[in-house]
Amino acid sequence: MDNNWYKELVVYQIWCRSFKDGDGDGIGDLHGVLEKLDYIQSLGATAIWFSPIYPSPNADYGYDIADYKDINPEYGDLKLFRKILNEAHKRGMKVIMDLVVNHTSDEHQWFIEGKKSKDNPYHDYYFWRDGKGDNPPNNWLSTFEGGAWEYDENLDQYYLHVFSKKQPDLNMDNPKVREEVKDIMRFWLDMGVDGFREDVITFISKAEGLPNGFPLPIATGIEHYKKGPHVHEYLKEFRHDVIDKYDCFVVGESPMSNSQDCLEFTAGDDHELDMMIGFDHMEADCFMTDTIHMPFSLKKLKKAFTHWQDDLAGKAWNCLYIENHDHPRIVSRYGSEKYHDESAKMLATMCYMQSGTPFIYQGQEIGMTNITLDSIDQFKDVVTFNNERLFKKLGLSDQRYLKIANKTSRENARTPVQWDSSENAGFSTAEPWFNVNPNYTQINVASQEEDPNSVLNYYRKLIKFRQSHKVAIYGDYKEHLKNSSQLYVYERNLDGERLLVVSSFTDKSVKFTAPEGFDLSKGELVLTNYTISPTQGTSFVTRPYETRVYYFK
Repeated sequence: MDNNWYKELVVYQIWCRSFKDGDGDGIGDLHGVLEKLDYIQSLGATAIWFSPIYPSPNADYGYDIADYKDINPEYGDLKLFRKILNEAHKRGMKVIMDLVVNHTSDEHQWFIEGKKSKDNPYHDYYFWRDGKGDNPPNNWLSTFEGGAWEYDENLDQYYLHVFSKKQPDLNMDNPKVREEVKDIMRFWLDMGVDGFREDVITFISKAEGLPNGFPLPIATGIEHYKKGPHVHEYLKEFRHDVIDKYDCFVVGESPMSNSQDCLEFTAGDDHELDMMIGFDHMEADCFMTDTIHMPFSLKKLKKAFTHWQDDLAGKAWNCLYIENHDHPRIVSRYGSEKYHDESAKMLATMCYMQSGTPFIYQGQEIGMTNITLDSIDQFKDVVTFNNERLFKKLGLSDQRYLKIANKTSRENARTPVQWDSSENAGFSTAEPWFNVNPNYTQINVASQEEDPNSVLNYYRKLIKFRQSHKVAIYGDYKEHLKNSSQLYVYERNLDGERLLVVSSFTDKSVKFTAPEGFDLSKGELVLTNYTISPTQGTSFVTRPYETRVYYFK
């Protein structure tokens, strides 16, 4: 199958629980998605990615799956999903599902059966091991909560969970497990789904013998599974046996991977994944994880983007994102809430004028920001509470950790989408399952629909330009002013067409001089977040968080 159409998609990510409540119970659902399909299409989006909408006890809000072949009753049912699938396809939009097969819920039938006895056929679907004396089988730590092993008194064994204890890891070394995964893929692809975003897919192979790991504060042992011994073999098997038989695409999530790792999975004719979601560019204000916050570094951000653009050029394809369900809101991180509209538009331009497939997260298109909660009790996420335990061990007070959580928690991205200025932000007629950001009266879809200069309408303009100019999709990439800690500047070139993209990451005035060979007065200013007069010559002084895209032909 020639599935290169994925390169020209614009993907809109839906985290269903907070998108739109259509049945009035305070929880976002598929009724709400159906209601908003025309809105999603109006952005210029040509695909929808659903974060997990399967039945789940919600220990990790859907990423702990209890049944891979059904829909969570909180969101709807298979009949409603099929209707959305058909309606999306009528609008020319693809639909991809989240495939979470590193682990299941501990309430999945496989795990329930496997717990019954050591000789149950499902026991070997997971990593069950005897302890070492009174200790777990090894020293691995979970990335979500404490040790990576949970003891079962009935079996007198431990099971492995590199995330929550309610997310036991699947034993992909068992061929029966791999057949189950292929069966799940076929179920959705036969229904008409157009592909998968594969959650932590590079974690699915564990080192033989499960040896002790290098002691780290979190995720001890990760070197033994972040790119395990059989990961390529298993992904090739999935590709050969299933994916290549359908007109679909797969994008893999790969924590702690760099651009060279990406090439291993996505380059060449026998590539296992079509794209990879990396995290390098999301570490410009933190160390390893969002929670370990550091001052924002534009140089670090540019270096990350440029590595991926340069290394993948002509070999593989980039996945472009700056927001999703796992990160705080980007305006609050890399932009400025004071210069809200300017920085929201600048960040979109900076990212989506690069080469790759854009992924836009719900609410990003109106510049939703982080929320400030009054107490830890108001949070919902297992990661927030695990981090609380870690920081308390380091001696931090409750108030100090609350400040950290408000700044870094991934729950900042999970507040209900702000549709209008009515009660509950137009998200629901009932009390929402999670706090609505109080700034919904200023930042919402309805008010931005009416304003031609809004963030929302800028996103539409940006996407329209990108979709109508191949240079913005396929052009090569060259960075300029690499040593600037205030400006991010790059050019794109394709068949005589050129783009010059200038983005300021400061509220200070900065003199910009165009690179050699660019006469700004001869370029068409196609995108900008300020009202400006035509530029004469080769230089101008930036305003706070200004962005400009010049088109030359």
